[in-house]
Formats: sequence, structure tokens, C-alpha cells
Amino acid sequence: MYTSLFLEYLQIEKNASPLTVEHYKLDIEEFSHFMEAEHLTVDQCEYSDIRIFLSRMYEKGLSRRSVSRKVSSLRSFYRFLEREEIVKQNPFLNVSLPKAEKPIPEFFYEEELQELFTVSDVNDPLGQRNQAILELLYGTGIRVSECTQVELSDFDFSLSTLLVHGKGNKERYVPFGDMAYQALKRYIEDGRSKLLQKSNKDTTQLFLNAKGGPLTARGVRLILNKMVEKTALTSDIHPHKLRHSFATHLLNAGADLRSVQELLGHDQLSSTQIYTHVSKDRLRHVYMNSHPRANK
Repeated sequence: MYTSLFLEYLQIEKNASPLTVEHYKLDIEEFSHFMEAEHLTVDQCEYSDIRIFLSRMYEKGLSRRSVSRKVSSLRSFYRFLEREEIVKQNPFLNVSLPKAEKPIPEFFYEEELQELFTVSDVNDPLGQRNQAILELLYGTGIRVSECTQVELSDFDFSLSTLLVHGKGNKERYVPFGDMAYQALKRYIEDGRSKLLQKSNKDTTQLFLNAKGGPLTARGVRLILNKMVEKTALTSDIHPHKLRHSFATHLLNAGADLRSVQELLGHDQLSSTQIYTHVSKDRLRHVYMNSHPRANK
């Protein structure tokens, strides 16, 4: 009964989406089953009971992210019960949310990337475009959404810099190297002009599809996947993997964390620090294979 009241409250007062309501429902039902098994009612539940519930969740193999979501759902549920004077206090108030583990980002080793840069036919308009996309994504670390928003006027080729329109309308300048410079110049001066002729509309967007229209983020992903199919690589590719590779390779080569944060457009340094784990793994690997007394 209390569950249905709470779900109604979420729908009417909080205007929660159907998916959010369903998640709350499942979390509360799971906790209700636990309380039934422990012969508890909602007003009898204490902190020690919650500890047992959480340990059961971990025993089931749930990730910290999943457990954290359940704690958040049940805390809100009990806050509602407290407001309705169904319970006297919220036992979930003193339960700290378990920190969700941050997955180590997937990245390409430099040797793996080298093969990708050789698959495009740079004498063909689409090949020139594909090479420019690859060089720009890896050479600047920009997101695929930022890549598809790039316009011709965003480039300063005299300084080899690009104005990036990032999340939350935030702008930043990122440099790009000689290989990206050459690929972009070739595409803009040759391939892009030929692709544009296939469309009756003019556009200032840098990357175009085969019909001369603006290229979408989905289109970029398809292009990258087709490029991988032409190589011996067995791993999947996605634009963010190139972004991860960009950051990882910079840090492995000695770049400082603040500079990488600026290049990636991260608001918080903590968002960039995840790449240091990759860098440390790389350093350990080098050490263990190089130092004469690291291994017997």
C-alpha cells in the first residue's frame, strides 16, 4: 500500500518519468521482500537491518553503482513515509552511498592506431573525409558531438587551433598537429568541395555525408566501424575510445594533468584523473619489464 502511495507521489508531485518510477518500484519491492523474510515492517527497520540488506546485495554480485542507486531510492521512499508520518525516522539517513567504481577507460595502444591511419583512400573524397575525422578526433580529443558541430570558421590554420563548442555552451581552444593539419587541409580544399556539389544546399559544417549533407554523430560511428573492419584489429572502436587514447597517450608521454583537463574540456580535475590509473598501469608494466631486479 505504501509503495503505491509513493509511486503516485512520484508521478503527480515529482513528475517523474515512467522509467524512473519503474526503477523505484523494483528497488522498493526488493527491499520489501527482504523485510518480509526478516519479519520486519517499514516502521521497525533500523540501521543494522539495512547493513544486512546491503551485504545481501553485494553477495548477489551487484555493483556498487547498483547498490548506490537502491540506497538512494529507499532513502527517498522513507523520506516520503516520514513526511506522511508513517514512520518516525528515516533509517537510510545515516547510510552512506557506496562510491561507484569508475571503469578504467578503454584505449588504443599507439601501435594499434597506426594501422587505422593507413586504411583510407586519400585520393577519394570520402576517404579524405574519413582520414580527417580520424586525425581530428585523435589529434584533439574532442567528443563526437563536438566533432559534428565543427564549422569551417572554427579553424585558425595559421595557429593550428580549433574553437570547440563543448557541453553547456562552453567554448575552448584546442591545438592540433601536422598530421591533422594536412588531412584537414586536403579534405577542405578537395574532398569537401566535391561532396558539397552533391547537395543543393550550402552548409558551413565541416564534415559532410555522401550526399553532401551534414554528417551526424551516428554517421561518424559507422565510418569508424567500417575503418576498423579494414584492419586486423579485433577490438571495437567508438569516438570516445579515441578520446581516451588521446588523454592516455599524452599522460604517458609526460603531459601534466591540468593541461589534459583543459584540452578535454573537463570542469572537474577528478574527471581527468581516471586516466592516471591507465598511466600508472603503463608505468608499472614498463618498470616490471625493464628493471633488472623487478623480476627473478
